[in-house]
Amino acid sequence: MTKPKTQYVCQQCGRTFARQMGRCPQCNAWNSMVEELIAPPPAAKHGAGRSLSGTSVPRRLAEISGDVEERLPLNIGEFARVLGGGIVPGSIVLVGGDPGIGKSTLMLQVAMEMARSGTVLYVSGEESERQIKMRALRLLRQNGGDGGLAEMPDGLLLVTETSLGVILEHIAATNPMLLVLDSIQTTYLPELESSAGSVTQVRECASRLRELAKSSGMAAFLIGHVTKEGAIAGPRVLEHIVDTVLYLEGDRFQSYRLLRSVKNRFGATSEVGVFEMRERGMIEITNPSEAFLAERMVNAPGSAIAVTMEGTRPLLVEVQGLTSPTAFGNPRRTPNGVDMNRLLLTVAVLTRRVGLRLGEQDIFLNVVGGIQVDEPAADLAMAVALASSYRDAAVRADTVVIGEIGLSGELRMVGQMPARLREAAKLGFQHAIVPRLLRKSEPWPQGIEVIEVRSLRQALDAALVAEKSG
Repeated sequence: MTKPKTQYVCQQCGRTFARQMGRCPQCNAWNSMVEELIAPPPAAKHGAGRSLSGTSVPRRLAEISGDVEERLPLNIGEFARVLGGGIVPGSIVLVGGDPGIGKSTLMLQVAMEMARSGTVLYVSGEESERQIKMRALRLLRQNGGDGGLAEMPDGLLLVTETSLGVILEHIAATNPMLLVLDSIQTTYLPELESSAGSVTQVRECASRLRELAKSSGMAAFLIGHVTKEGAIAGPRVLEHIVDTVLYLEGDRFQSYRLLRSVKNRFGATSEVGVFEMRERGMIEITNPSEAFLAERMVNAPGSAIAVTMEGTRPLLVEVQGLTSPTAFGNPRRTPNGVDMNRLLLTVAVLTRRVGLRLGEQDIFLNVVGGIQVDEPAADLAMAVALASSYRDAAVRADTVVIGEIGLSGELRMVGQMPARLREAAKLGFQHAIVPRLLRKSEPWPQGIEVIEVRSLRQALDAALVAEKSG
């Protein structure tokens, strides 16, 4: 009998090696090698092709039907916004997020809404049928009003299964318009020697489901686990297999959740939907800027309002800064919601170009609401919040600040400025401090006074009220 051969597969990048290695040479991940048996490739059946359309005959593009993009309507507006307007038939969507962030709850809500107009198959490999039924009852009470119970949709089918072969049989028997698989890491193919969640299993299971979705027109949502670095567990090729990749983000100590599109073949990327996690499920927030600013303390030193763009949506967020004389040799730099490098750059410019002695200060920066702000447009708000705290001078209550900071202390214009200003004006802000635009192609929006400045020093003079006297 021939001795079975083994190989070592990196669980991060999917590269295979003949021997165990502590660090993957491809992605530099430590302790990511898993031993797997090398199974012979399954014999292909006669006539069984891998074509998504069922044929391999070249056709003229003009002769292919599909003039109008068809989408399945979804009553959850924030979710539909992230997808680009609705669910595309035949698409496959990967939904990732930290444990306990609300992925299963949100997808069960989507399944229940879609089941009111067609057949939906919900496959769970992590929870029992009773557990899912209990969660569904909580969601129905939310929609029932006055403590009542809404009607259970007849089109929702539930099964607990991890074998992909059995799942495919259930799909063939029920012919659903939507499949929800929770999760892809628990699904396995029996003919493969590796365990569930390995690179080989995840890649092959996702590929089989993609082929089925493209050939049948069934939409599929795959829930995926994430690593401690925040990336979806498994090989990166998984994100290339699917059509759309969605991340559910949020601080576990905050109630707000952001559903972010990082890849979308049928819509805009970086689009964001905002939800609030409550006892009865995920509630969509139609006006997130107003929600983020609801608990703002007006005229408090160390607080500035930034206008960020999440996809095509402008969001107003409160940036809080706090400076305090350090009691240690090395001052602390603690950001929450912003990148550490952006904070260090802002502190360096404030120290060198404005003259603030921040080298002797512990610095804390926080974005209220638990959201992550990555774009440079929030640089000016970070600087204004820190300068406000250091000088103990409040920022004008009716003012927003927008702009990127350069190393020389200059301010740089950011994109989509008219949309940002219109959102600020809609929420009642009277003034906006922005970088001076040398070549203006269109006038500023009405309803808000735009104060153009060239340097960070000028911005601080315009934003801060008179310093408090001791």
